[in-house]
Amino acid sequence: MLVERIWSGNSLRNFHYLIVCPETGEALAVDPLEWRMCLTAAVRHGWEITQILNTHEHNDHTGGNAGLKGATQAPVLAHAAAAARIGGVDRGLAKGDVIKVGRTVELECLDTPGHTMSHVCLLSHTDEPALFCGDTLFNAGAGNCYNGGQPEALYDTFANQLAHLPDSTRVYPGQEKRINTFLRLQNPTVIARLREAFPDIGAAPDPRTVFVKLRELRNRW
Repeated sequence: MLVERIWSGNSLRNFHYLIVCPETGEALAVDPLEWRMCLTAAVRHGWEITQILNTHEHNDHTGGNAGLKGATQAPVLAHAAAAARIGGVDRGLAKGDVIKVGRTVELECLDTPGHTMSHVCLLSHTDEPALFCGDTLFNAGAGNCYNGGQPEALYDTFANQLAHLPDSTRVYPGQEKRINTFLRLQNPTVIARLREAFPDIGAAPDPRTVFVKLRELRNRW
């Protein structure tokens, strides 16, 4: 599996990804807002974009669909429950669905609510597993829940899915899970620092409380 990360350079600070089969050059474009940049990268490498995937329905992830689909005729894939809000979705995704790219790449669809309630992540079952996580997981944090999300659901996604991924999992955009505070909810240092902002959590808060309060604290940064 080949991965090309494309930095948009726009005010929204988007990353886009091309996930590529090295044998066939077929590529899946993930959240291609700046679709011309994705197309230019594919042409430069001699790859063909054959599928487009949106991790969720926010416009900074879907706004390039029409342009890229018009240029490539590639079908659009997204969470089935977000399809109507996105528009133009050709394949609705559910938990456990497999997305095949060329002959060699298979990506498992994870249903990961929280940032929105119709969000998917993609997990590759390769020698070095990789997670393409949209706005669920950031470099050292978690996505906000302002626009249709729920912090409690995001906690469940972290606790029941992401925390159980192998430590070797490569998380895009560019991190391993051990550095993320939202995946170290029982760390004494994290709890001690959090108690400075929220003294009422007590000496031994449960992980859900730590997560929700971290997300609240992150809203002020």
